[in-house]
Amino acid sequence: MLRRFLQTFWWLLLLGILTIFIFLGLEISASKTAIAAISRLEAVPGEVIYRSQLKLEDQSGNVWQVILWKQVYPDCPPSVNLRLVGFPGSAELIHPQPLRITKATGEILTAPDVFLAEAPVPTIGQYDFKDILPKLPVEQLLLSIPLPGQHFINISVPQSVMEEWQTVVSN
Repeated sequence: MLRRFLQTFWWLLLLGILTIFIFLGLEISASKTAIAAISRLEAVPGEVIYRSQLKLEDQSGNVWQVILWKQVYPDCPPSVNLRLVGFPGSAELIHPQPLRITKATGEILTAPDVFLAEAPVPTIGQYDFKDILPKLPVEQLLLSIPLPGQHFINISVPQSVMEEWQTVVSN
């Protein structure tokens, strides 16, 4: 009787430990997803900014701050921009070079560089997304930031972020 009790106890203990490891594993994989929130700012009366801001990793594991915003002025067409900010240790970007966007189908689009000569900081890129975003489906895509010598920094954008970006533009 004691032997059966101990055997049941050890099986329950093992099951509990496995359950904890499974939940910890799910938590670790869930923490890698990009989570952002859309914010609405009104700087001056009539000027409204809708913004999505998050952090994504490039193919080398460097973290980039990714900000998409739509700026609405009274009696003017809205502007939509994407800013990529590299943290310390990121590569210096060259300007003016367009951002390459690769859809899941393999189709490549380009967004023009807003900084015509030089960025305020060498690790910042800003691109005009007004004409690009409506052409992008709500699915994962790849952003390729140009570097010297035909090299690129690649940042994968999850589908959840694309859904958020489409929401920003629809506001």
